[in-house]
Amino acid sequence: MKGPDPTEAHPIAAFPQVCFIRNTVTNPNIEIGEYTYYDDPVDSGNFERNVLYHYPFIGDRLVIGRYCAIARGVKFIMNGANHKLSGISTYPFNIFGHGWEAAAPRPEELPYKGDTVVGNDVWIGIEAMIMPGVRIGDGAIVAARSVVARDVAPYTVMVGNPALPVKQRFSSEKVAALQEIAWWNWDAEKVTRNLAHIVAGDVDALRRCT
Repeated sequence: MKGPDPTEAHPIAAFPQVCFIRNTVTNPNIEIGEYTYYDDPVDSGNFERNVLYHYPFIGDRLVIGRYCAIARGVKFIMNGANHKLSGISTYPFNIFGHGWEAAAPRPEELPYKGDTVVGNDVWIGIEAMIMPGVRIGDGAIVAARSVVARDVAPYTVMVGNPALPVKQRFSSEKVAALQEIAWWNWDAEKVTRNLAHIVAGDVDALRRCT
């Protein structure tokens, strides 16, 4: 056995609300790793509706690693949501035209936070919101309805609005070891063979896996 087929959009036949979204995302500026799933009873294959203000002329990317679990209602806010901050008003007059287009900001006047990057084996809870340019490390957990506006260290639990770190899941030494092991890069057969160690808490045992 080599686990579920990562090319199958809905790997649980009787439970279509779970979708391996690498198979359904079409936007070239969204990159999804194998086995990452989105859980939503309303059109789980249409994950892209949760990636907001993602305009192609801006060019920012959303990158999500392998084996991530994304709950329903999670939103990714991209750089297109930003307004010019240096003027007296932040109102986007220019988008309405009729003479107001002359007030269009230059690209360099708009805040730009870069790509949004989610590592591997990340769990993002229901209705969490990820702000532009945030980087979430491997093994992190984002609690339900949290608003993440800052980078998240690997294997850190983030809670609240704004989301703050409440604990590190393992010691710093074990976190470093887990990132060196990078089990998510193993082939499916090796993952299957060592699954008992992957779901356990013994990092040293996982290090010995072959």
